[in-house]
Amino acid sequence: MRLIADNLRITQKAIEIAVAEKDSLPLQAMAKLCAMAGADGIDINSGPLYRNPESRMAFMVEAVQEVTGLPLILDTSNPKALKAGLLACKTPVTLNGLSLEPSKLEHILPLAVAFQTEIVCYLLYPNGHVPPDSTERLNVAVSLYQKCIDAGVEPDRVIIDPVVVPLSWQDGLFQAREVLTVIKTLPELLGFPVRTIAGLSNLTAGAKNLTKKHLAQQTYLPMLAASGLSIILMNVLNAESVRVALMCRLFSQESIFTWEMVA
Repeated sequence: MRLIADNLRITQKAIEIAVAEKDSLPLQAMAKLCAMAGADGIDINSGPLYRNPESRMAFMVEAVQEVTGLPLILDTSNPKALKAGLLACKTPVTLNGLSLEPSKLEHILPLAVAFQTEIVCYLLYPNGHVPPDSTERLNVAVSLYQKCIDAGVEPDRVIIDPVVVPLSWQDGLFQAREVLTVIKTLPELLGFPVRTIAGLSNLTAGAKNLTKKHLAQQTYLPMLAASGLSIILMNVLNAESVRVALMCRLFSQESIFTWEMVA
């Protein structure tokens, strides 16, 4: 299970200001912290970037690449920003993300084909709504996967995101369990070991109590790992959560255990 840092978000005021002012230092400081914390990659979440999307995304990518060679995930719904980010990338890159929403099929899927990138596919209805259960998510997965294949995306470049929703939703606990079912079922359904990704912070969106928030995440994380999750998008600056994730990774290794392997 690869650990991808979700810490570089434009929703953070310091990052928002840095991007607006083209000040690379805050972005680079965050990227360095994520790398030192054990991240296997960095998610650059630029938001929709309504103003100057091309130059701002290119700036973010270039700033991060100056201090780390970690693989990047470009996380925005703005296709102009995605293209600019792709052109600026020197390291392996993943697009995040595609769904059955018509505008994304029209504008984002062709970028994945043209640049031969990996692409994260959200299991959402064409109207952007979250399916109510695992059966509906799996139906969406088949449709979305076929769209990718028909467009020319190779199967091993498809990464499925079953969409973790907040526990605070009326059916939040049920939805959390359905996500696990999807992760377990997808490889057999699609006929190959398709990779999956999940955003851990989505589980506790809106939570105010940090202790309870961290407990929920650190409990769900091993459940995701045991279900076969390939990639976890998480706050890598939470040292305890990272230790849990690394321990989950350790349990999946085909090797002789020693206590020195425990972080």
